[in-house]
Amino acid sequence: MDLEEIKRRKLLEMQKKLEEQEKLQQLQEQQMQYQLQKQKILRQILTEEARSRLARIRMAKPEFAEQVELQLIQLAQMGRLPIPVTDEQLKLLLDRIHEATKKKREFKIIRK
Repeated sequence: MDLEEIKRRKLLEMQKKLEEQEKLQQLQEQQMQYQLQKQKILRQILTEEARSRLARIRMAKPEFAEQVELQLIQLAQMGRLPIPVTDEQLKLLLDRIHEATKKKREFKIIRK
């Protein structure tokens, strides 16, 4: 291996790292834009009390809160949701979503 080939390889490695960093930065920007847009929509369809309830849920169960947010946005876009959604309406919706996603557990006791 000569010096020129080593320089060329190093240059290629640096270019690849730079491209990866740019892609990662673009993904982060897209994710941030998505989150901002989602929060804007939620501000429009939820009352202050409902937003604070959803924020508390997000702290305790982030996956469940994400699922609820997506369902709220979908229902609002389809026009199947009264806007603004009050805290009481959100509670009812949360109960329905929880019941639908709750795993049914059965216990069988076998006596011998």
